[in-house]
Amino acid sequence: MKPEVESSLLLKLKAHRPERAGAGPDRVSSTGCSTAVRLQTKTSLSSNESFVSVDVETAGPNPSQYSLLSIGACLVVDPQRGFYVELQPVNDDALPEALAISGLALAELAEHGLPPAEALARFEDWLAEVVPSEQQPVFVGFNAPFDWMFVNDYFHRFLGRNPFGHTALDLKAFYMGLTGARWAETGMGHVAARYLGGRPLSHHALRDAQDQAELFQKMLVEAAIW
Repeated sequence: MKPEVESSLLLKLKAHRPERAGAGPDRVSSTGCSTAVRLQTKTSLSSNESFVSVDVETAGPNPSQYSLLSIGACLVVDPQRGFYVELQPVNDDALPEALAISGLALAELAEHGLPPAEALARFEDWLAEVVPSEQQPVFVGFNAPFDWMFVNDYFHRFLGRNPFGHTALDLKAFYMGLTGARWAETGMGHVAARYLGGRPLSHHALRDAQDQAELFQKMLVEAAIW
């Protein structure tokens, strides 16, 4: 990246820095990028890591009983470089309220979604394409334990491995440490008000992953890490 482009992006991010205070989508898609963005290492972000924002939609609260229905992911440094896939459900179990949130339907996914093994293989292939071989992809999520448990379970169940390893970075916990907020103040309503102008999540996995990437960018700027 040219220095002037890099500096322009950093200034744009800093312009959104808050003061410290006391169209149906394709069922499988990956998007390219026009300009790559480099981390600004004011402190110690490792060049051996590549942060990947991940979001999922599911049929219920746990992968032992309910299906993973869609995965969205993007690079934190370039949210337009993304991945999206919808999966065939592994059973008919679903909570109506979970399906109402995502707008996904089991019958439609059974017909048009990808088999889980193929979906996870494509996700792994996308990671290999966008993350340099010398870097470790780092799973980043908002309430990461939820998304992580489904992605980790499906990777191991259908591929026998997880390219993210065995750890994840949770934006709620990062925000709590950054701002001194109480745990009850780390919900999306509070965080979006600070960094996204109050914009709510769409509950489409790729668009939510891109919003999470924007959140993390602005948190890193505020923390003087980026």
